Amino acid sequence: MKRIVRAMAIMLAMVVFVVLAGCSNEKKNPEIGIIQYMEHVALDSSREGFINALKDNGYVEGENITFDVQNAQGDQTNLSTISDRFVSNNVDLVLAIATPAGQSIAGKTSKIPILGTAITDYVDARLAQTNEAPGLNVSGTTDMNPIKEQIELLVKLVPDAKTVGVLYTSSEDNSILQAAIAKENIESMGLKYVEVTVTNSNDVQQAVQSIVEKCDAIYIPTDNTFATAMPTVYGVTSKSKTPVICGESGMVETGGLATLGINYYDLGYQTGLMAVKILKGEAEPATMPIEKPNKFDFAINGAVAEEIGLEIPADLLEYVIDK
Repeated sequence: MKRIVRAMAIMLAMVVFVVLAGCSNEKKNPEIGIIQYMEHVALDSSREGFINALKDNGYVEGENITFDVQNAQGDQTNLSTISDRFVSNNVDLVLAIATPAGQSIAGKTSKIPILGTAITDYVDARLAQTNEAPGLNVSGTTDMNPIKEQIELLVKLVPDAKTVGVLYTSSEDNSILQAAIAKENIESMGLKYVEVTVTNSNDVQQAVQSIVEKCDAIYIPTDNTFATAMPTVYGVTSKSKTPVICGESGMVETGGLATLGINYYDLGYQTGLMAVKILKGEAEPATMPIEKPNKFDFAINGAVAEEIGLEIPADLLEYVIDK
């Protein structure tokens, strides 16, 4: 009799286990669509960090997860086509890299979970109701920079500066917002500013040539157009000996002077950890607060500093790259 009871108990436990396993909310072999606005160091790094975060948590490409990685090459039509593709394929989650990518996919679906990264302000971009409670199908990580501290870095590196040139793309919401904050901080520090905007990469050289004649140093926020065109910026500013403070380290590596900015790999990794929670059924974008970067890093291009004849303060020498 005891054996029968024990056998029945074991069978009941197995049934309960199977039922509970069947009720798990974790997505099996999910397909992740990745829509990237364009190709440059910051956006590429955030994508890599995202994928590695999933890998470190057991989601391995080719084994139990599929990534459909698409790059729009900075083209709005491509963004729309990619977004339609992901909606048609009913992917399990979308990673949108950069503000235009987030706006494109969010405009196509209110059901598929969307996480963004390298997006400055979700509320300003109309992707979330509030940062604390997004309320829609979009959440993610913000790449809002410590702009005040970046302008303070500019003043420290170029103490004799009187006028700061501000360069950004007029069609990028993230850049417009950061430029406005930068201009407020420039004026609050008793400096003047001049600004020139571009609409695409073809305008960059002329814009830089125009502004170097009117300023002592330049500030460029995390702007996708300028991020891809930093070699062009460098081609002008190296001749005019104009220091350029950038929004992120990838722009410093490709021709800028310095930044106190975001590590985009880490930001993408942080976003990947959010994706793990969604895939496991532990959370949904509507109730996941927009997350801020965990830290900011200095980066100074030593070769650029030498080229323009700028002496780096002793307390910043440890942050020099390309020395």
